[in-house]
Amino acid sequence: MDKVTLLPYDRIYKNFIDEKYLHDGHDEYYYRNQQVKKPANGWRHLHSEEIERLVKNSNTCTNWDEIWVTDEFDTNMVRNNHFFGMCRIGRVANEILQYHDLRVPVGITDSSIISCDIGDNVAIHDVHYMANYIIGDKCILFNIQEISTTDHSKFGNGVIKEGEPEDVRVWLEVMNENGGRKILPFDGMITADAYLWAKYIDDKPLQQRLFDITNNAFDPHRGYYGTIGESSVIKNCWILKDAKIGPFCYIKGASKLKNITINSSEEEPSQIGEGVILVNGITGYGCHIFYSVVAVRFVLGDNCNLKYGARLIYSVLGDNSTISCCEVLNNLIFPSHEQHHNNSFLISACVMGQSNMAAGATLGSNHNSRATDGEIVASRGFWPGLCSSIKHSSKFASFTLLSKADYPNEMNIMLPFCLVNNNAKTNELEIMPAYWWMYNMFAIARNTSKYQKRDIRKRKIQNIEFETFAPDTMEETIEARKLLEVWVAKAYLRSKGENPDTHEYYDLRAVGKNLLDHEPEVCKQLEVFGENIEKSKRRTRILKAYEAYHAYGDMLVYYAVKNIVHYLENHEEASIENLSRMMKGKRLRKWINLGGQTMPEEDVDQLRKDIKNGVLNTWTEIHNRYNELWKSYKMEKLRHAYFSLMFLYKDETDVLTSEMWDECLEKAIKIQQFICDQVYESRKKDYENPIRSATFRNEEEKIAVIGRIEDVSFVKQIKKETDEFIASINNIRKDS
Repeated sequence: MDKVTLLPYDRIYKNFIDEKYLHDGHDEYYYRNQQVKKPANGWRHLHSEEIERLVKNSNTCTNWDEIWVTDEFDTNMVRNNHFFGMCRIGRVANEILQYHDLRVPVGITDSSIISCDIGDNVAIHDVHYMANYIIGDKCILFNIQEISTTDHSKFGNGVIKEGEPEDVRVWLEVMNENGGRKILPFDGMITADAYLWAKYIDDKPLQQRLFDITNNAFDPHRGYYGTIGESSVIKNCWILKDAKIGPFCYIKGASKLKNITINSSEEEPSQIGEGVILVNGITGYGCHIFYSVVAVRFVLGDNCNLKYGARLIYSVLGDNSTISCCEVLNNLIFPSHEQHHNNSFLISACVMGQSNMAAGATLGSNHNSRATDGEIVASRGFWPGLCSSIKHSSKFASFTLLSKADYPNEMNIMLPFCLVNNNAKTNELEIMPAYWWMYNMFAIARNTSKYQKRDIRKRKIQNIEFETFAPDTMEETIEARKLLEVWVAKAYLRSKGENPDTHEYYDLRAVGKNLLDHEPEVCKQLEVFGENIEKSKRRTRILKAYEAYHAYGDMLVYYAVKNIVHYLENHEEASIENLSRMMKGKRLRKWINLGGQTMPEEDVDQLRKDIKNGVLNTWTEIHNRYNELWKSYKMEKLRHAYFSLMFLYKDETDVLTSEMWDECLEKAIKIQQFICDQVYESRKKDYENPIRSATFRNEEEKIAVIGRIEDVSFVKQIKKETDEFIASINNIRKDS
């Protein structure tokens, strides 16, 4: 613990940087001068009469010759202050700054200012200790206890300054609490960067290169000042230390902001509210952090919200996410995550976005082992229900819905769009594949547009795939159909008294496919059980295997036709015949969700290779590669859609013939109409539920409160989309 020591009086402003860290003839103001925007007409010394008036206004200064001002300097607006060291002050006039209902005069009163640069038309009042800061134009600083910068300030970045020991470097231990996937935070980090670094932890050359790229991005020299961007307002706060605040930021009532970068801009202003503690972190643009939030060792994406006492520690949270009330530790969370309830808990997980955690959900615990926590990997669309308790280590396919339960064992759920239930009565794990498609179409159809509307970022650095049906989810769907074929075949053979383990994999698939395609009644009578899903000896029962198999098939048709129709509609010269000739090769089966951006695994492997070989040498170059891959993604997605359709017809042909295409178009129309009808029906259940209506005294009151189903915006939207989709198909048919 540091001790209180006595120093000479002038040390309050001198020797900000120890002399041993001054190089190349630089003085302690060298980097400060590089950071400051010089006024158009420069600074000047105070006139003798100005010094006299300042002294009469109860101002003191260690050396008035070190106070620099501009030509517009009204001494009447500077009262009862203590100035130490070199301070430069911009325009000070007899004017008022207003922000919301707060009106304060331009000028400096009742404050202690140590070696600071202050911009034009700034209001600084009751700032008890401000040292080594650069304040932008038109800022308001009102009633702040301490705002200071050290010579070794890093502003939340995972670097160290000259002379510092390695153990002071800030690491983020994401996805696993044992530190085995630790990464360095840096200003500008997006979830794609974090996942690339944390996931491929076994690639040691890649790890070293990412460390070097990050370390080299920041100057190790000491002496950089903290900054507050123009038009920022900071009021009624306790401690801001080593904080870099962007322009147009609003901070009110914060308890402690230390070693932090808060990005903000006029288009995307950030706000920090009462009782907030932020330590060792980076916040993105347009973030809102309110009401006793604590965040330590973190990176927050753009357009994120932390509210109502949330705890975010050792975690990266992706763009467009909201966390309220709960505790989130050692996680990497992709964009569009929602977690709103006080009694939810998330630890040591990689949650891949478009996710929602219900009240009481507890993800991750170490009470199934004496070891440290393992990991949870949840593909996008993950939705654990009320009071779900899940153990490490577990993995979940896309759009897994967990019903309310205490799941006793580790799980590997490989079936997307499913409902998982722990049946305590029968002591079985139950899975209904394709549940969302069959019973909750409103939610799955609304998913894409919902997250697109919530994406209000102005600067979209992290590329995000919002479409529910995309290469990553459709590959899971294809693999799920294969699993159902095998499991149905085994169930059939068991019902005939045969041992299914004596049959080869492809033989089982052939038997299962034949049954699922031609024997619906036989399939519906079978007891189908999944394999390698839960770490236990109990059975995993697959519910409605026949219906799910065909629902998965409809998803694939819909995904494929929708993408192909979109391509044909936007390329006048295109036809299904020349598209078939274009599509050479095989379907890419491995896709990576890289922080929200979907890309083929081979592109990720090439990215890693180019980083290791020095082709990509900065994070900017790596981000540019993401953008290049994003531009080519539309065609890659089209190729995958085409070959996904071929997967369904592969026993017949390798080319999509006109007859097959007509059949697919007709089927797609029926599927789209089914989606439209099911959206209405699934929503209608809520309106017609007699229990839900019990709180209303009559139909008129009910309509006044919840409206009519016909007026639900998404019901209208899906009807419009259905009409447009059918019109597009009819236009393509007419032109072909």
